[in-house]
Amino acid sequence: MRNTTISSALGILLFCACTATKTSVNNNEPNGLKDYYHSYFPMGVAVRPSDLKDETAEFLLKNFNSITAENAMKMQPLHPRENFYYWRDADSIVNFGVNHGIKVRGHALCWHEQAPDWMFKDANGELASKDLLLQRLKDHIFTVVKRYKGKIYAWDVVNEAIDDNPDNFLRNSLWYQICGEDFIAKAFEYAHEADPQAKLFYNDYNVVRPEKRERVYRLLKKLVDAKVPIHGVGLQGHWSIYEPSEAELKTAIEQFSSLGLDVQITELDVSIYPWEKERRAKRPEEDGVFTADLQNRQTEQYAKIFKVFRQNKKVLTGVTFWNLSDRYTWLDHYPVQGRKNYPLLFDQDFKPKKAFWEVVNF
Repeated sequence: MRNTTISSALGILLFCACTATKTSVNNNEPNGLKDYYHSYFPMGVAVRPSDLKDETAEFLLKNFNSITAENAMKMQPLHPRENFYYWRDADSIVNFGVNHGIKVRGHALCWHEQAPDWMFKDANGELASKDLLLQRLKDHIFTVVKRYKGKIYAWDVVNEAIDDNPDNFLRNSLWYQICGEDFIAKAFEYAHEADPQAKLFYNDYNVVRPEKRERVYRLLKKLVDAKVPIHGVGLQGHWSIYEPSEAELKTAIEQFSSLGLDVQITELDVSIYPWEKERRAKRPEEDGVFTADLQNRQTEQYAKIFKVFRQNKKVLTGVTFWNLSDRYTWLDHYPVQGRKNYPLLFDQDFKPKKAFWEVVNF
């Protein structure tokens, strides 16, 4: 009971803080981000159900004309138990897109992370057989894709199947351990059968780096040559002020599009920190201050990236940012918990940053 007064006081302070930093939509700029790029490609953003309300929704609709569920359509949150689906969050995102006439991307049907444990176990708790796992994958894809048929125009069908180790090809996930390479082609075949009109993508990170780009290209070429129904490749775009270079990005887009595939940037942000994969503790020198120098370097990087995007508008069919603004970004929690990052075009008050103006000034 001794915390009651403290909790009440904190509640008042938090209310005041939230009121003081409410989403700013009327920023004296008549055009949103999407309007500057209306003749180039759709501008998308990853969202949570909480983003679809009030002034945040107004801000979203002003700046973006495509949405992706950040987590709601991943297998674990959507299909946590066998024969049970949790549709509320995914439905709310799809319905928002349909009701407002904006595109909806589906993310992601088959991934080694956020896949429920039951998917890989048989009735005895042993590792599932290949036939059982493929049947479950088919059931999952059929159920999800058919539910949103005609509403979701594109799906990230297989996510991050290439291994991080340049000496290996495919990631040694449970999908691969049980099914071998077959699960990749099967996932695309199932998705195409469920919705023949949907665009189907392979999605991965660090694919601009030469050592991974070549292995992703190898996988995609095998699928294309085998006439697997794949229509595009998603470059996640979790980049930083340090990479990629213009040349690396241009080469990747050209190489993948040479296969006749659409190219989309599916999870764009530009971190102020170098890329790291493994989680670690925050270091004392990481004070989370967005200095003028960092802002300038980020602005320069965004300018270079979007220059390449515009040069490749014939093959680049969408750009999606991973979160709305610096107020909330997954990079505040990964790979370093509690380390503030500022990777997007809008600041913590939803106001355009210097990088925004550089991106739209062409």
